[in-house]
Amino acid sequence: MLVVENLHVSYGHIQALSGVSITVPQGSIVSIIGSNGAGKTTLLNTISGLVKQHQGGIKFKGQELGWVPHSIVQQGIVQVPEGRKIFAGLTVEENLLAGGYILRDPKHLRSNVNKMMELYPILGSRKHQQAGTLSGGEQQMLAVCRGLMSEPELILLDEPSLGLAPIIVKSIFDLIGQIRQQGITVLLVEQNAKKALALSDYAYVLENGHVTMEGKGRDLLCDPAVKRAYLGEKE
Repeated sequence: MLVVENLHVSYGHIQALSGVSITVPQGSIVSIIGSNGAGKTTLLNTISGLVKQHQGGIKFKGQELGWVPHSIVQQGIVQVPEGRKIFAGLTVEENLLAGGYILRDPKHLRSNVNKMMELYPILGSRKHQQAGTLSGGEQQMLAVCRGLMSEPELILLDEPSLGLAPIIVKSIFDLIGQIRQQGITVLLVEQNAKKALALSDYAYVLENGHVTMEGKGRDLLCDPAVKRAYLGEKE
């Protein structure tokens, strides 16, 4: 579904990505793990059109992906950014409506709002509440559901569990599994490497802008080097 080939991205004189290539098959969950500053968010931002590459290509469903963010959303790719970035001053319902801005039919839009509230019922019970007053976990659920409002074929999740309590982290990963069950492909950047690898069909390790390892998620979960570097385990 998504093919990134030989991607190079720089911020001024700083090389953020150097020859990164990944493949995300349709219907899969693919994870990107790595230390802070490895280039994980830059990779997602480049796919979303927020950052422009200097070299390399990105294809989605066999076609070159454009570079205009709203056009990329219309093509079926949505990013849920790190830090949630919900509209704190808007209600839960208004946040969801904003996420479906590309839908032209009001009935279709309303139907999707109802689906999101069924997916995570607390959003329905708090639909008139300002989003900024929700807990961190509830805001993250709202951010993901807002991303789903436009009916993406591929969703990019950037650190969805960051800063959340363990019980909420479990809910987040349960939701990611539900997303895949709905037929939506997931590209996941996640600092909780253990949970990400356990859930993923395939994964890549990104370090200093380079892919240093790749393989099936559960294979990398058992790899001694991954255990030492990302899981806090010793051989």
